[in-house]
Formats: sequence, structure tokens, C-alpha cells
Amino acid sequence: MSRLTAAIAATRFGMGARPGEIAAAASDPRGWLEAQVQTGAAIISTDGLRSTQDVFAERIADASMVGARGAGEPDEETRQAIQQRIQREAREGLRLEIEARTQHAASTGASFAERWARFWSNHFTVAARNAQMIGLVGPYEREAIRPHVFGRFSELLGHAVLHPGMLIYLDAARSIGPSTQPAQRRDAGLNENLAREVLELHTLGVGSGYTQEDIVEFAKALTGWTVSGPQTARLASAGRGGRAQGIATEPGRVIFADLLHEPGVRTVLGKAYGGEGKLQAAAILDMLAIHSATARHVAIKLARHFVSDSPPESAIAKLEASFLSSGGDLAALARAVIHLDEAWQNEQQKFKTPEELLMSAARAAGPQATFGGAQRQVYASLAQAPFSAPSPAGWPDDVAAWSGADAIKKRLEWANAVSRRMARGLSPSDFLDAALGEMAGARTRQAIARAESAEQGFTLALMAPEFQRR
Repeated sequence: MSRLTAAIAATRFGMGARPGEIAAAASDPRGWLEAQVQTGAAIISTDGLRSTQDVFAERIADASMVGARGAGEPDEETRQAIQQRIQREAREGLRLEIEARTQHAASTGASFAERWARFWSNHFTVAARNAQMIGLVGPYEREAIRPHVFGRFSELLGHAVLHPGMLIYLDAARSIGPSTQPAQRRDAGLNENLAREVLELHTLGVGSGYTQEDIVEFAKALTGWTVSGPQTARLASAGRGGRAQGIATEPGRVIFADLLHEPGVRTVLGKAYGGEGKLQAAAILDMLAIHSATARHVAIKLARHFVSDSPPESAIAKLEASFLSSGGDLAALARAVIHLDEAWQNEQQKFKTPEELLMSAARAAGPQATFGGAQRQVYASLAQAPFSAPSPAGWPDDVAAWSGADAIKKRLEWANAVSRRMARGLSPSDFLDAALGEMAGARTRQAIARAESAEQGFTLALMAPEFQRR
């Protein structure tokens, strides 16, 4: 039984078993998981990757080249060549981010910490939906999410919401208090996107009692929080006698520009927030972070992720109680998940998303066999390219979203391609033992033993219900 429990620990709580990992966890599967609950366990090496500030500095330099005027002005052909180079470099930067993320997940000895980080990254989704975001999605996850997934929820919420990636993704960086001078001069104004998504997706959840007026008031409290750069400085200088007060000189920093902030007291969920404008949004975020509705919303999402698409109320209640009693301590909440008896049932309730499927294969067989040197294309072929969630709600986490006939056909095509590469290494039975241990049933083992070739055996292993589920 301990080896079966260890397999559950590695495949349901972790990202999939590496060779020898199930045996290593067998003596104390829950303790093996708990040892991963530590600050820094989900941090990725930044070697070769750019920070948010690097991205902004490069963009400003590139913009100055494209928009140069006067002596030495580039002609149209040169300008187009520069723009094409910028686009290539942006795509290359995204490729490096995806590969670094994949390599970390495939090789880390703390795959529960990795799953935990990816859960929160999906919860606080930003996506490379346009040229402006393509360079920010990787730094956002590395800077705002990963360092804080075992801290307090209030800290994670604050870092996620007030990061350049989120402010730009949800258009909050351009939101201006409607009664301020810059708004009147530029015919600009309030954007409610970030306030709405924080209430609906990140904290309280749909149907928790907040109103449209709460969204508007929260959006006004968020005004002034923006990202430093030439455009911000010009916008700020449009008011208060041309003084760009509160504007940092280093591009890509989140700053508070008081003259863009809507003045006055804000009332959210019946509570008034006055005082210094810079403190209003932080105070509201702190309130939302420990709200009982937030505890319930987070508990439901975690139970759905680790137990089943329709988790029992008992599991939700335990996680909700942990959140409330600890004040949103995410390390305590992670331990509560680990000790959730409902998550340790032998039956595999969760259907792997494409990303989970690919990561479990990469951990068992290696990234090269899994992707064949074309990571982004393989992710995209299974309809889950990293950093490209279809909406601020993130990727869906239920079987219905990923188990359609076309999706299964694409998984089979991928499995056939991977099998050709895997056939040069381990036997299918050895792969099955390393990846699933005692979770692999007798019928699956028998089918693989009867396979006409190693290639067919690997395809059967990858498409087996036990490997497609967790």
C-alpha cells in the first residue's frame, strides 16, 4: 500500500514521477510532500532570462530607434526591419521562458511545490495575448508568483495585482481617476477590468455579494498605480502644473502617481477607505485577502484541483477552515491539502490537462523524448501553450474541457510521435513502472506486454487511462 500511496503522491500531488521517485517517497509519502513546503522551492533559475525592468528598457530603446526623426532618421525599409527584429527577439524571449519553465518542472525534486506554484499562476493568470504582454508573462510568474506561494495569501495577492504584468494585462496601468486633470485633458478615464477580476476571480468569487458599485469604487481606489516609463511621465505631467510627481525614472517599475488617483473616500463592501490615496488599494486588498468568501472560493478551487471536478463538501470545508484559522497562510494551506484524506483515494478522479500530461511524460522520459526539440509547438498542438490562457479566468480544470474527440485524437498523435523517440531507450514496462508504479493496472500491463513492438507499447502506456489521469 505504501508504494501505491507514494505513486499517488508523485502523480496527483506532484507533476509526475521521475525514475526512482516513487521508491524514494514510499517510506513516508505525506512527509515527502511536506518537505517540499518551503520558501523558494518553486523558484526558477533566471540565467538567460530577462527581468521586467530589462524588458521595458529594451522596449524604450527599440521605440527610440523605430521612431527616430531628424538627421540619421531610418527609412521605412530600415524601420520595418527593426520592427521585425523586435518581434523575433520577443518570440525568442518567450521561447526561452517556456523552456526554462519546462526544464525546471521536468527535473525538480520538489514537484508538489511546482504544481502548487502553477496552480497559483493559473489563479492569477496573465497571458501573452499581444506584443505588449509577450515579454512580461515570464517575468510576472517568476517575480510575482513563485517567490510568494508559501507565504500569506495577502502577500501573493498584492504582488500579483500590483505587478506590471497584471496592471498592463488588465489595462489598469492606463486607468485614471475620472475627475483628475490628466483624465479631462486626454479624454481618458476609469478602467474597471482589474477591480472586477480581483473580486470575481482572485478573491471573493462570483455570487459572493459584491455589487457593480463595489467594482467601480475599487477601480477608483486602484487609480494612480501604474508602470513607470516615458508615457507615464508625460501623462502625469499633464496635471498639477506639469509636475510629474511620484514618477520613478527607471522604466518598468510599479509606482503610485498621486495626480492620476481619483481623490476621495472609497466604500467597498460597506466599509469606507479614506486617508492617503496610495494606501486605499492596499487596504482593500488586505480586507479581501482574509474575507470568508475568499477562503471559500480558494478552498473550492483547490479541492477541485486535488480531489475531483465535483469535490465533496467535507474536503472544501477542511481547506476553508485552514485558510480562515491561519489568516491565509499558504504553507499551512498546502499542508492541509497534503493531509486531505479525500485526495488520497485510489481511484484517479482528475483528467490531466495537456500541460500536466506533457510534464508527467517529461519527468518520466525526459524533455527531449517528450517534445523532440519543439516545445512551444507541441504545447500548442495540444491546445495549451504556456502563458496563453484564453481569459483572465485561466485554464479550465475539468475533464469536459480537455477530453473531446479531437483533443483525444491529438493526444494519440503526440503519443505516437513520442513513442518513436522513446523506443530507443527503456522498455515500455520499465517506463510504466517508473512513471506509475502500482497505479498501473493489470489490464494495462497485460496490453503492453502483448504489444507487437516497443513503439506500440509506449503508445499504449502513454494513452493508458492511468497515465492520462492523476
